Amino acid sequence: MAPSTPLLTVRGSEGLYMVNGPPHFTESTVFPRESGKNCKVYTFSKDGTLFAWGNGEKINIISVINKRLLHSFDLPKAVCLEFSPKNTVLATWQPYTTSKDGTAGIPNLQLYDMKTGACLKSFNQKKMQNWCPSWSEDETICARNVNNEVHFFENNNFNTIANKLHLQKINDFVLSPGPQPYKVAVYVPGSKGAPSFVRLYQYPNFDGPHAALANKSFFKADKVTMLWNKKATAVLVMASTDVDKTGASYYGEQTLHYIATNGESAVVQLPKNGPIYDVVWNSSSTEFCAVYGFMPAKATIFNLKCDPVFDFGTGPRNAAYYSPHGHILVLAGFGNLRGQMEVWDVKNYKLISKPVASDSTYFAWCPDGEHILTATCAPRLRVNNGYKIWHYTGSVLHKYDVPSNAELWQVSWQPFLDGIFPAKTITYQAVPSDVPSEEPKVATAYRPPALRNKPITNSKLHEDEPPQNMKAQAGNDKPLSKAALKNQRKHEAKKAAKQEARSDKSPDLAPSPAPQSAPRNAISHSASGDPEIDRKIRNLKKKLKAIEQLKEQAATGKQLEKNQLEKIQKEKALLQELEDLELGI
Repeated sequence: MAPSTPLLTVRGSEGLYMVNGPPHFTESTVFPRESGKNCKVYTFSKDGTLFAWGNGEKINIISVINKRLLHSFDLPKAVCLEFSPKNTVLATWQPYTTSKDGTAGIPNLQLYDMKTGACLKSFNQKKMQNWCPSWSEDETICARNVNNEVHFFENNNFNTIANKLHLQKINDFVLSPGPQPYKVAVYVPGSKGAPSFVRLYQYPNFDGPHAALANKSFFKADKVTMLWNKKATAVLVMASTDVDKTGASYYGEQTLHYIATNGESAVVQLPKNGPIYDVVWNSSSTEFCAVYGFMPAKATIFNLKCDPVFDFGTGPRNAAYYSPHGHILVLAGFGNLRGQMEVWDVKNYKLISKPVASDSTYFAWCPDGEHILTATCAPRLRVNNGYKIWHYTGSVLHKYDVPSNAELWQVSWQPFLDGIFPAKTITYQAVPSDVPSEEPKVATAYRPPALRNKPITNSKLHEDEPPQNMKAQAGNDKPLSKAALKNQRKHEAKKAAKQEARSDKSPDLAPSPAPQSAPRNAISHSASGDPEIDRKIRNLKKKLKAIEQLKEQAATGKQLEKNQLEKIQKEKALLQELEDLELGI
């Protein structure tokens, strides 16, 4: 029986060991601590029942359930490990080497049978990138990219190539998740003026001009990232160039494309220019979130028509993480940002919490969908290494800081299959914690000596855009664009002005109650009959109305500009002028 809570595996200069998950956080007896700095790699099986690690001498595999050593392989140089989805095969990879006389090196990619411990097959795999073969979830097929071809093996028989997908210069491929029918997305980079393209195929139908389920071609692509949704109905393709020829971005140029297995394809229109930092599918397979644009970055949820559903506004963020059940979304700013996180309930589009995980280099959801792991690891950062376990409501439940003379290299959750942990009702109240809360240190901005004795004025380079529900209103098929929204607001303002003018000309009608903050002297009076005086009164009322709006903005905490403050100071003089004009009627 698997543990009721996921284990936490920690690898660093202090060794390799496991920690019990929430709520205990004590060192686990499932795996005896492996001391020393020789552990280079570890991995769990997909269901979390097997654990493999390398100690610099051997690759060992144990059962997490009964703590028994299952196999030990003499592979001192192995640096990559991966289990097949049903735990029948262990794939290992070590750096490819050639002899001094230039003859081919020995095969460096080994596939081991987990029942017998025998080596099923060895391959030459020079590059570490995409080293591991890709299995379907039921292990019926397995695929490898070999010399611009994708080779398919069936039922883990690696001595016979069952099928080949041959296109000129296949650079990358991704197998679809889920059961049959199996699908594969392949990417072919452009050359000699021809565009790059991504094609979707259904296994094993690879031949013929109409064999592809869908095709999307595009320019400006030095590399692509292909993301299948969980139901294998669509692929998101993020194409990027190494250099932005316009000079607008240091990070190159990115575009986002949507390709469905029914043949539909589209370019995802992103409202803000700039890099695409992250794209992630919801586990429901019906929507995806993109984080994009020059800082402060925007984050938007799109549906399968590539229409925006909800816009989270702008903020310091460059990553998005859906919870395993898909009902919570974390928007975070890691790397060169301060580690601010926004935890959102994506069913109701409500903000749950805004914790700050400073200097974090790693983030992972716990399989239970309630807890979050953030860590600061070497070599990305060699100081203040450690990890924290959070509840999504913002409470830190456990914290471990590595000693100053030690380093943390890797930390991760034990995986579990979907459905083991049921989804729970979202709570907005922070859960209690024994870990004392730490206020993040906010660095004060430099102030030149001439300004140090003067009052501080908060100014922003950018006005943050607020979140906005983009779902179509009743009777509308699509959400309004920025221009349409602007026109709508103008129309509403004109309508309000007409209503106000009508109420000015109709004293018999009961006037609408004025807001409490409105100046009493600005009550409407009948027209004077002199067009010039009437025009002056209307202009004064317009100015006073603008001043009231500025005062309301100031009351909500918004920082006003100098000229706006000067307008507010003129209110008394404007009121007096209005009173004089009205008394002269």
